[in-house]
Amino acid sequence: MTMTSLFPQSALLIARTPPFRLFLFASIALAMCISANAQPALINQQTSMADGPQPHSQHQEAVTLHRTSVPTGPLLGELPDAPRVGIQASTMGAQQSPAPATGSISGIALDLNAGAANGQTDQAEGTAQVTGVVSDAQGDGVSGAQITLTSPGNLGRERKTAAASDGRFTFTELPAGKLRLVVTAAGFGTYTSSEFLVKSGETVQAPKITLNVTTASSVNVFATADQIAEAQVEEQEKQRVFGVFQNFYTSYIWKAEPMSAKQKYKLAFHTIVDPTTFVVLAGVAGAEHYNGTYPGYGPGIGGYGKRYGAALADSVSGRIIGSAVLPSLFHQDPRYYYQGSGGIRSRTWHALSSAVVTRGDNGRLQPNYSHLLGNLAAGGIANAYHPESSRGLGLTFQTLGITTGANAIGNLFREFVLRGLEPSVPGFANGKKDSTFMPSHP
Repeated sequence: MTMTSLFPQSALLIARTPPFRLFLFASIALAMCISANAQPALINQQTSMADGPQPHSQHQEAVTLHRTSVPTGPLLGELPDAPRVGIQASTMGAQQSPAPATGSISGIALDLNAGAANGQTDQAEGTAQVTGVVSDAQGDGVSGAQITLTSPGNLGRERKTAAASDGRFTFTELPAGKLRLVVTAAGFGTYTSSEFLVKSGETVQAPKITLNVTTASSVNVFATADQIAEAQVEEQEKQRVFGVFQNFYTSYIWKAEPMSAKQKYKLAFHTIVDPTTFVVLAGVAGAEHYNGTYPGYGPGIGGYGKRYGAALADSVSGRIIGSAVLPSLFHQDPRYYYQGSGGIRSRTWHALSSAVVTRGDNGRLQPNYSHLLGNLAAGGIANAYHPESSRGLGLTFQTLGITTGANAIGNLFREFVLRGLEPSVPGFANGKKDSTFMPSHP
């Protein structure tokens, strides 16, 4: 019999001695304790090294140690009454909630996942608070506003609440970190705050939250007849032939609002002081000087100056009396109304007749007392400064006829020529053909 065949028999004889049995049982018990403490740490270390930190819902392994008894007789080389120790591994899928893994050693339960669960609870809940008020632009609280508290970089950890009747809100049991507020409310734009830091145990007042109204609203604005007339007169004061020579007394709006007395005086003085008035009168005086009109003024520069002064005096007196004073007394409109539609005969008749027929402030046609009497009064006043040879009642009426004829010819130019030479006239101002869109007279 060789040494290799004698070794198992010798070992068996030694193992059957009582001291060896006690030593073996103590060794097995010690090994079970070491395995119960070391195995979970080893599993966590391997998982951390392989994949890094895993969420709580991913695949995990739990090790359960069981002490079992041998169901049959002793195996070869074992003691008959020695206990067997088995290590079983149970695997739980990601779809199931992980159950705590325990090691059962002599009736002592070990919760292997207790540490991880406590760590997650500390992160999800805290002791900080955030309070604030949601208000509108007037400073009133917005009741029912929806407030969402987010933590940038931590999706799925949002907290929501609704503002009270006074717009106040509070978030409690918050973890420390950076937070952001998003506020919405019906009829208001969305508000998003900047990030703010919250520390454990402190109460933080949220940044000022002001919601702006986003719903559109319509406002109806009503203007009085006087305000409309004022706006129309202001447009007339922009009318210039070739953009230079004034044409303030032509209305391209057929049913324009009647002018007030104040507006009539204002337009008359504006016309008198307009620079183009002085230029035109200089041309008139030059023509009179060339033709020898009013010979009593004499020749030369002195005669031209007298003629220019007389022409200016005639223009001022005629404009104030015929376009402001008398129209205010008789409630007549001093403007020429552009017809712009109809045949040539109709438009020509309208232009010529407007020299002696005008529109009253009531919208009805009536004799143009203002212009006729105004020109007559201006001629009578001119007797005070015209040469003696050019004075008298006959010359006064002669001047009236000449002035009235000049007005009729000027109206023809207004009706057929000037409309296309004034770039400032609005496109809708086309005279009688667009009268249905204009305000009517009272």
